[in-house]
Amino acid sequence: MRQKLTWLVLFSAAMVVTTLFYVRRVSATSASGFVGITLAKGTLGSFEVFNHANLQNSTGHDDDNVWLSFEKTKGSSDLYVQSNVWQPGGSTGWHSHPGHSLIIVTAGTVTDYEGHDPACKPQVYTQGMSFVDAGGSHVHIIRNEGTVVAQTIAVQLIPAGAMRRIDAAAPANCPTNIQ
Repeated sequence: MRQKLTWLVLFSAAMVVTTLFYVRRVSATSASGFVGITLAKGTLGSFEVFNHANLQNSTGHDDDNVWLSFEKTKGSSDLYVQSNVWQPGGSTGWHSHPGHSLIIVTAGTVTDYEGHDPACKPQVYTQGMSFVDAGGSHVHIIRNEGTVVAQTIAVQLIPAGAMRRIDAAAPANCPTNIQ
């Protein structure tokens, strides 16, 4: 009898774990009215790049704003150039990327909601503006809340062979109408 009870408990635990896994996957939001097209992809090995610029203002004096840039990878990386298009009302769905993205808005307006922001406050970007998606565990959604088509170009650097996009569930701190 004890052996049957042990098997029943183990089977029940396996069912709970399996159910929770699939419920999390089902709760992920999917893209709607959004199309992403890879324009170019390349793979490169490990690298380390450091830039520094001591900017001067028009009077020739050093500016207090010194520009720095640093990028270092260990192991191969995939570099993507991505064209993204949102129809009015379109959405990427909640997702993350294993690496960071540099994004330029080339048409219309996009609204970015950040899962780590306790207020889930919208950040609006219009044509000619740029922003950074930090990647990693950083979950976000980009929507076209306007009335015209919106477009961006994104440059993404991720570990070689990794999935470029990871669908995610909507964060609990964001309103349920942000899908």
